[in-house]
Amino acid sequence: MSELYCPDCKKNTEVVNDHAAGDTVCTECGLVLEARSIDETSEWRTFADESGDHDPNRVGGPVNPLLGDAALSTVISRGANGSNADPTLTRLQNRGGDPDRAIVLAFKTISMMADRLSLVTTIKDRASEIYKRLEDQKCTRGRNLEALVAACIYIACRQEGKPRTVKEICSIVAGATKKEIGRAKEFIVKQLKVEMGESMEMGTIHAGDYLRRFCSNLGMSNEEVKAVQETVQKAGDFDIRRSPISIAAAIIFMITQLSESKKPLRDISGATTVAEGTIKNAYRDLYPHAAKIIPEWYTKERDLNKLSSPKA
Repeated sequence: MSELYCPDCKKNTEVVNDHAAGDTVCTECGLVLEARSIDETSEWRTFADESGDHDPNRVGGPVNPLLGDAALSTVISRGANGSNADPTLTRLQNRGGDPDRAIVLAFKTISMMADRLSLVTTIKDRASEIYKRLEDQKCTRGRNLEALVAACIYIACRQEGKPRTVKEICSIVAGATKKEIGRAKEFIVKQLKVEMGESMEMGTIHAGDYLRRFCSNLGMSNEEVKAVQETVQKAGDFDIRRSPISIAAAIIFMITQLSESKKPLRDISGATTVAEGTIKNAYRDLYPHAAKIIPEWYTKERDLNKLSSPKA
C-alpha cells in the first residue's frame, strides 16, 4: 500500500487502490481520494522467455482528440474466411452509420500527402486541425476533398515556418489542379476569418525558407549553399520586387554560374518548380547588384564576368 494526503484525516494515510472501480480509498476514514483513475500499467503479465523484447503495455490505435468520440469506437470484424462473423451485428452497425467517416477520410488523406512531402508531425497535426475547423462550420460538403486537404497542408506549412510551393503540393495531388488548390486556400482563409473575426495568420515567406531544400535537390556543395544563403540575405537590402521563390531560384542560378558545377537553367527550374522565364526575369533584376550581394570570400577566386548578361 502507498500513502497519500487525506483531507478528512488531515495527514498522510495509507490508501487502497480498487482497480475494478478505479478508486483510491483512505484506509482510516474510507474517503475516496481519487475516482475513475486509469491504470496505465501492462494489461497482462510479460514473460521474457515467451515474448522476447516485445512488451505490449497498451493496445489499440492512438487517440485523436479532433474526432468526436476521440477515435474510440467499436468495429465488427470479419470471420477467418472473410465473411461476417455475425450478419445481424454488422447490419445494425452499418445502419447506424459513422458521423466521423468523412473527417477520418480527410485525416487519412492529409497523412498520406504529408508523408509524400516528407513533412513533420507538427505540420500534419496543424493541417488536420485546420480541416476540423472547416468541418465544424459545415462548409466542406460538395467541395473537392483533395483540393481542400492540399490547401490545408499549404497553410499549415506556412504557419509552421516550413513553406512549400503550390506546385510542390500539386505534384502529389491527383484529383486537384493548381488553380483549384489556390481557390481552396482562399476559401479556407475566408471561412476561418469569419470564425475568428480577424485575418488568419499565414506566416511571412522569405526566399531563405526554400534554399536548403532547393540546393539539396540540385546536389550543391556546402560552399555553394553557404554562398547562396549569404547572397539571399544581402539581396534583402535591395528593392527586388519578385516573389521569394523566384529570387531564391535566380540566386541559385547566379551562384552556380560562378562554380565549377555550372547548373543549366532547365535543371534549376525543375528543382525549384519555377518557370525558366520567371527565373530569367528575377535574374535580370538581381544582376546589377551582383557585386554587392555575392559574398567577397566567394568572389575572390572567381570572376564575376562569368555571369551571363541578362537579355533585355
